[in-house]
Amino acid sequence: MAARPLIPRSLAILESLQLGVLALNLAWTTLCLGGYRPETMVVTSALTAVLLVLHFVSRSLPAPALPRWHAWGWLPLPFLAYAAVNAAWVTPVPWLGWHDWLWWAQMTAVFWVVLNFSDHARATRWLLVTLAGVAFVAVVLAAYQVFVRPDWLMLGRLQAEQFIGRASGPFGIPNSLAALLLLTLAPTVALVLRRGAGAIQRVIAGYLAVAFGFGLVLTASRGAWLAVVLVVLAAPLVIGRRSWGWRLRRLGLAIVVVGAVGVAAYFTLPTLRGRFETMVRESGEWTRPIMWRGAWRLFSADPAWGSGAGSYNVLFEKHRPAHFQLDAQWAHNDYLNTLSDYGLVGFGLFYGAIAVMVGLGLRRLRRVGWGQDDGPWGHPFVWRGVALGLAAFGLQLFVDFHLKIPALAMALAVLAALLARRIQPPGDGAGAGSRRFGQHTVAASAALGIAVGAGAFVFPHYRAEALRYPARQAIDRLAALPVEAYRDGLPGPRAMLERALAIDPRNAQAWADASYATSLWGHVEPGQTFQLGREAERQASRALALSAVVPEFWLRHSVALDMQQRWMEAGGSCIRAMDLAPSHAMVWYYYAYHLSLDPTGIPQARAAVAICLRLDPANGPAQLLRQQLAARE
Repeated sequence: MAARPLIPRSLAILESLQLGVLALNLAWTTLCLGGYRPETMVVTSALTAVLLVLHFVSRSLPAPALPRWHAWGWLPLPFLAYAAVNAAWVTPVPWLGWHDWLWWAQMTAVFWVVLNFSDHARATRWLLVTLAGVAFVAVVLAAYQVFVRPDWLMLGRLQAEQFIGRASGPFGIPNSLAALLLLTLAPTVALVLRRGAGAIQRVIAGYLAVAFGFGLVLTASRGAWLAVVLVVLAAPLVIGRRSWGWRLRRLGLAIVVVGAVGVAAYFTLPTLRGRFETMVRESGEWTRPIMWRGAWRLFSADPAWGSGAGSYNVLFEKHRPAHFQLDAQWAHNDYLNTLSDYGLVGFGLFYGAIAVMVGLGLRRLRRVGWGQDDGPWGHPFVWRGVALGLAAFGLQLFVDFHLKIPALAMALAVLAALLARRIQPPGDGAGAGSRRFGQHTVAASAALGIAVGAGAFVFPHYRAEALRYPARQAIDRLAALPVEAYRDGLPGPRAMLERALAIDPRNAQAWADASYATSLWGHVEPGQTFQLGREAERQASRALALSAVVPEFWLRHSVALDMQQRWMEAGGSCIRAMDLAPSHAMVWYYYAYHLSLDPTGIPQARAAVAICLRLDPANGPAQLLRQQLAARE
């Protein structure tokens, strides 16, 4: 067994605190819908800042045995710097760009800290146990969701109708749970199969492996299943230094096992059977290729720098086909999404860093092998399982957006850093004299800078968004209700938006939402319509000053001008929105509503609402407007 490093007590205490904070952060973020909601990220970002401050404080200690920072930890930093420049000067939606940058920064921070733990054995043990525990709890929640309450979600929310019958556990969508289980399934299987494993270890690891496999089946995630199949079939060909005869025999065995499991699952699991029958009936996946083509067109328009950090969902509107009215949000392919947002430069910096680590790791493994560490956590078989889990996760990135889910990005960073550290240990001690002084000085400065940056920028960003997001949801719900509900329902959201803008006035969406709420309040106080229209115009203009490429901002501007009876100018704003989103049904609805306000525009309004309903036949507001226009004949 390798000797444990001699670590000063103060450093050991600080690293124990870091492990505790990271484990808490991983569990909290995963169990709160994966960190998708901004109120979750208020806490997650604070815990990440605490983790980094503790790490750099520990690195500022005058410890002679303190190792150098791991060389691979520097590889992601050029991309992080480039992404910050992109968010500051390239993207047309800077508030979304910084939101996206913070996700990259958190993943990089976790990777950096885990890679640089001095006591790697203890960090490995506790982090793997934490990940396994979180994944097991996720499977329990998934079973409850499938067998007890199919519409249940964490935080008191209800599951989306299209996911009923599939398990998402603590996440919002089933594919996210599948991604977490991909990361944990292979290492637990490896613990069962490794030579020399004790009976207790095999029983515990086997139980977890069965639970994770069962959870993966409950997700009915075709992309995850295909990733597992590809990894299982490829593993015999690439792992180890056996003869090709041995590899081909194992490949044949893998094909038989995969085929048998697949056939059994198809005939015994109705959800699985329905998913694949739908795929066959529709001749494959039809929604994702639409989003992929949009991402490729955005990348093709600016291949070097991309369309800008966080800009995909907004700029996709220009390339939306008429028959596709779903909210794209992301490209459902993290590789294409990165190309679209950051161009070849950003893609090369991020995935190039990964390629360098993989290349250096493979070269070291060919040269010195995995070593023969004792114990369940250090056995090469387990780390091969970790590598297979990461490979399966990487394959699923071709059809999903897991890097945009903070909990998944965090789990990925933890396992990637543990594997990198296992393959390539850091150098010896930091050395004497000025080199130690330089590292300690940089660490102390970094700790101070992170504390200041988190308090001045990160926390306000998420705090403001945590106010804006539920306020907008409340406004959307009210807009579907009779006008009588506005008087009691609107003051709360309006106050929340006012507070959000006081905290972060750079959030353009918050200005647009405030304009939306103000225009709805005009129905409560019809005698104040003109004055409220001027206020709504001011708010919409602030949003447009921050970003003029968002179609919704122009629609808010148009409604505000209509409230002031400035028909011609309002029509111009509608036209700007239509130029940006020519195939979005709601843009045509707002244009039809604008035309309906002028008696001379009724025929054009009927034509516009007909286009809206052709794009989205189930559009409720457009159906109501069509009835109102018919009554005015």
